[in-house]
Amino acid sequence: MRQYLAFFRMRLLAGLQYRAAALAGMSTQLVWGTMEILLYRAFWLSDPDSFPMGMEALSAYIWLQQAFLAFFAMWYWEMDLVEAVKNGSVAYELTRPTDLYTMWMARSLALRLSRAALRAVPILLVGILVPAPYGLRLRISPSVFLAFLAAMALMLVVVCAYTLLIYALSFFLTDANGIMVLSVAAAELLGGAVVPLPFLPEGLRQLAQLSPFGAMQNIPLRIFGGDIPRESIPAALGLQLFWAVVLIAAGALLTRGGLRRAVILGG
Repeated sequence: MRQYLAFFRMRLLAGLQYRAAALAGMSTQLVWGTMEILLYRAFWLSDPDSFPMGMEALSAYIWLQQAFLAFFAMWYWEMDLVEAVKNGSVAYELTRPTDLYTMWMARSLALRLSRAALRAVPILLVGILVPAPYGLRLRISPSVFLAFLAAMALMLVVVCAYTLLIYALSFFLTDANGIMVLSVAAAELLGGAVVPLPFLPEGLRQLAQLSPFGAMQNIPLRIFGGDIPRESIPAALGLQLFWAVVLIAAGALLTRGGLRRAVILGG
């Protein structure tokens, strides 16, 4: 375990060096979040009763989504991992006394944490300063806030496990670009990135909520905004834990199976 923690720390410190990129991304996310809130505001003012979420809960959802975009963004691929599998340089990783899947997980967690750490606080501060109901409300009980933190941690594991599952599938494909594009499209639509899940049609919403995509940003952001009732929070956390275990198990099995059938040219 010590070597994985050391690798995690090195990747985290390396990711914290890109301050200029973080500043550019933060500016973009502030503008995008403001535009989204203004768009939803126009629909909300026209007919508040038909809105499936309260405007305050929706605003919290958008501000948190922009602040922690690095946690949720499915397009944050590490293409060097996919290329390493494709060209055979993954053999260098096999010379280390480590488990490849666990090392990839540590790397993915560190990447997303480092990118979020540089951007989250300024965006959250702006959201807090925006007047209600378009800002980030802080009226949240300690127990719900702890549930939100637990949901964020589980969500991060689910997202990383999902991306590692795609990396593992690259062992069995000549080109992983197609499945990567499809996996991003599915996660964006069914995970609440395009619109929050309550805005989807009933049948599609229920499917999305039970899928691994519904265990991503949908749960923690709606817990914070109060859109998930307190009595439903344990079931939501249980769903996240279930998908985290399933995706990790599937990714680890596929990675080991891929390594067994891998052929490294030249030896």
